[in-house]
Amino acid sequence: MSAGTAGAPRPQVAVIGEVLIEISAGQAFRPGLTVRFGISGDALTSAAAAAASGARTTLITRVGDDELGQAIIDRAAELGIGTSLIRRVPGQQGVYFAVADPSGRRQFAYARRGSAASTLSPDDLAGCPVPDVVLSSGIACAISASAAATVAAAARWAPRFVLDPNFRPRLTTAADAARTLTALAPLAAVLTPSAPDETQALLGTGDPATAARALRRLGAAAVAVTCGADGVLIDDGQQRRITAAPAPVVTDQTGAGDVFAGTLAGRLALGDTLDEAARLGVAAASLSLAGQGGTGLIPTLAQSRYHATGKGSEPEVADA
Repeated sequence: MSAGTAGAPRPQVAVIGEVLIEISAGQAFRPGLTVRFGISGDALTSAAAAAASGARTTLITRVGDDELGQAIIDRAAELGIGTSLIRRVPGQQGVYFAVADPSGRRQFAYARRGSAASTLSPDDLAGCPVPDVVLSSGIACAISASAAATVAAAARWAPRFVLDPNFRPRLTTAADAARTLTALAPLAAVLTPSAPDETQALLGTGDPATAARALRRLGAAAVAVTCGADGVLIDDGQQRRITAAPAPVVTDQTGAGDVFAGTLAGRLALGDTLDEAARLGVAAASLSLAGQGGTGLIPTLAQSRYHATGKGSEPEVADA
């Protein structure tokens, strides 16, 4: 961790994790099916949302030293994300395969073992000026021991650490994910689990209020439990609800939770209260459902702000 390069703006948000090649389709996979090539993964989607929320955002990851690695760097830059801390190394890119699903109930198929990002290590933090907020997820912790150590080091270093548990049963066990959550909760300014499925798997309860209290007892300063159409339950010592923003169009729920977490982190870094940041995160996640894939639609700050008013999906003004 460094004080930064002279003349280089200090990032307000740093996101740590794996970027994936995304192969998605509108129906079940079969030979001859036309698919969509994308670049996504929770880290890229969260970083894109943080950048769209107005925060200077950098991505800390490793990518392959081939054409796919370059495509990832180009896509991150296109999304307004700082790329100077993306390290190119020999190795393959992780890939996931998904069918667009408005219900959000399906799992992904992955080909990611031994990916470039799984070689992340705490040394990758060395060139990063201290940001206001570090955001990562349980996915980054699950891809390798060295990546988990990187997240833990960043959690201790960051002024504020936001963790999305992001439990993936095809990547890790519930028991291991729960142990990771228990270890990192005391370092977290905000945890963003989802209910009921994720909280049931990791905490033994599908009730958002009970889950939030359990996470606060583990040491988290605040918890924002995402509850789909029921909005978000906030607990920072007092519990209250942030109302859901109905989605104008639902194409695919992939990445909605990542958009929420990224927007939340970005707005906290910019000085919003937890409630204000969560309200904008809910609106951004709602709008993102219109896109296919994790980064299929990252709403602008103006669009999210307007949608948060409950008046619709279009901004009243062209910019924030």
